[in-house]
Amino acid sequence: MQFSKNAINWFEIPVSNFDRARNFYSHILHAEITEMNFGSDRLGLLPYDAETGGVGGAIVQGPDHIPSQRGCLVYLYCGNDLAEVLARVPAAGGCIEKEKHPVSEELNLGFIAIFKDSEGNRIGLHSPS
Repeated sequence: MQFSKNAINWFEIPVSNFDRARNFYSHILHAEITEMNFGSDRLGLLPYDAETGGVGGAIVQGPDHIPSQRGCLVYLYCGNDLAEVLARVPAAGGCIEKEKHPVSEELNLGFIAIFKDSEGNRIGLHSPS
């Protein structure tokens, strides 16, 4: 098997209230969430650079998409400093679970934080500084 540059090539964050989740992610990321339908699923595309091979993802509302705090943990890239995105979480209807902290004290791997979104999902943030 040939390995890709990235370990992931797409992700989906399940939501129960699409409009509320769309407003939440638009608010914290300061970005437009483009809506599209895929069969019975309603998707909101999160911003990424598809032209250069960036990894994308979406919020998804549908019969097989149930928000959970126990599923996979996805980390969203937040530019140079995740503190700006994290600061917008409470006002958007989420709550901070783990404040910004280094990934490792020994290695320079950047910083992470974890929050619960408007739907109850645990989501991570990552930035280099």
